[in-house]
Amino acid sequence: MKIGIVGVGHIGKTLARKLGAAGHDVKVANSRGPETIEADVLASGARAVTVEEAVAGVDAVILSIPLNRLPGIAPLIASLPASTVVIDTSNYYPARDSKIAAIEAGQVESLWVTELLGRPVVKAWNSIGSASFATKGMAPGSPGRIALSVAADRDADRKVGMKLVEDTGFDAFDAGTLAESWRQQPGAPCYCTDLTREQLPTALATAEAARLPKRRDLMVAAVVERVGDGTTNPDAEYGVRLSRALYM
Repeated sequence: MKIGIVGVGHIGKTLARKLGAAGHDVKVANSRGPETIEADVLASGARAVTVEEAVAGVDAVILSIPLNRLPGIAPLIASLPASTVVIDTSNYYPARDSKIAAIEAGQVESLWVTELLGRPVVKAWNSIGSASFATKGMAPGSPGRIALSVAADRDADRKVGMKLVEDTGFDAFDAGTLAESWRQQPGAPCYCTDLTREQLPTALATAEAARLPKRRDLMVAAVVERVGDGTTNPDAEYGVRLSRALYM
C-alpha cells in the first residue's frame, strides 16, 4: 500500500520502520520539515517529505501527532478523497492537550476527532506503549503475541486498519465502532497492558467509562514522580506493570 505518516514521535517513527519493512511504500512528514527527520526513521525505506506530500496520492494516512495538533491539519485531511483511509493513533491527555470541553463532558475521543476532521477514521495503535510497540512485535501465531484494538465505522476502513496492525507485528482485534472506542482510551483495562488475543475481549468488556479519566491521571502522576516530567515515557516493563495495576 501507499501510506503517508504524519508525525515521527514515539509511535510514528516505529510505524515508519515497521510498515516500510513490511513492503509498503511509506512517506513520512513532521511539522518541522523533511530535513529534520532523522535517518533511523527512514532505515526501512520510508521517504521524508512535507506534510502536503505525505497525504497526497496514498491509500492510507496515519496521523501520529498529539491530539491538540489535529486542528492544524484538519483542513488538509478533510480535503482527501473519501476512499483514503485515515487512521488516528492519538490519545487525550489534558495536561498536554489543554482541556477539551466535549471530551471532558464524556464525548468519545474518536468521535471528537471525526467531527474535527469531517470524515470517518480508524482508531488503532493508540493502546500500546511506545517501548512495547518498538520491541515486542512478533510473527503471526507466536505464543504471547500482543493484540491491539482496532475500531472503525466503515468496513473497508476497518479491514485496512487491521491489516496494517498485523503488518507491524501484532494481532489485530476488531473492537467495533468508534462509539465503542472509549474502551481503548487511556485508563481502560486494555490500554498499555500488553494483552493477548485471548485476554483482550475481557479487558474491553470490563472497561468502565466513568473511571477512565481518574485512572489515566493516576498513571500520569506516577510516571511524572518516577521520571521527572510528563513527556518522557517509562521503560516498557515498568509501564506495563503500572498500567496493569491501575487499569485492570
